[in-house]
Amino acid sequence: MLHSIILGEGKPFVILHGFLGMADNWKTLGKHWSENGYQVHLINQRNHGRSVHSEEFSYELLAQDIKLYCKEHNLENIILLGHSMGGKVAMKAAANFPNLIKRLIIADIAPKNYAPHHSDIINGLKSLDFDTITKRSQADEQLALRIPDFGTRQFLLKSLYRVDKKRFGWRFNLEVLGNSQVMVGLQDPIQEQIHIPTLFVRGGKSGYIDNNDLVIIDHAFAKADLKTIPNAGHWLHAEQPELFFKTVTKFLEE
Repeated sequence: MLHSIILGEGKPFVILHGFLGMADNWKTLGKHWSENGYQVHLINQRNHGRSVHSEEFSYELLAQDIKLYCKEHNLENIILLGHSMGGKVAMKAAANFPNLIKRLIIADIAPKNYAPHHSDIINGLKSLDFDTITKRSQADEQLALRIPDFGTRQFLLKSLYRVDKKRFGWRFNLEVLGNSQVMVGLQDPIQEQIHIPTLFVRGGKSGYIDNNDLVIIDHAFAKADLKTIPNAGHWLHAEQPELFFKTVTKFLEE
């Protein structure tokens, strides 16, 4: 059901990408952890990458997907890292299946509701005319009319692929994800405090976790710590990969 990239041997380390992302986004960091004694599982979540496309999309379902994936691969006492939307999935999995997870890392997302804010990106993606696009550069040119930021476009274009020799398409399920923007920002209340050792990592230039969120984090997670990666925005793992790697690795070795 879920497609993944598995790197190395050792302690199971499962990584969940963010909204409109894919497993490949974490390949470089995953390789580094695989060289440090971890078996890294880079997951393509439902409706992303090569994983199953479904009309259903909820954090309850995405967390269940992770539990089933771990059962299929005989993974126990996992390290679970999630970025953005993946962080919300990781928090849901920790709440629902605490015995599955040994350590938890949440990258640049808090246990709170976020207003929908992906409309410009979704509209930009929907504006591409695949009847006229014959090469990747043309897709970039069309996308630039709606999404001027080069880095954001490059991130999105990683999910562009050739459906056949004549036509491009998206690896993610654009229709379902586009209709799920409100759900992506929602947070189910965490009913019972989570006692898994947890590291929240935020970007110093990102506004996704602010100081007011520390009260919410401490209320939901009994063993939580927060680290800030300076000079990094929401894609902190891509903007400051070495510092992100060192910060997470130090937490894992404590």
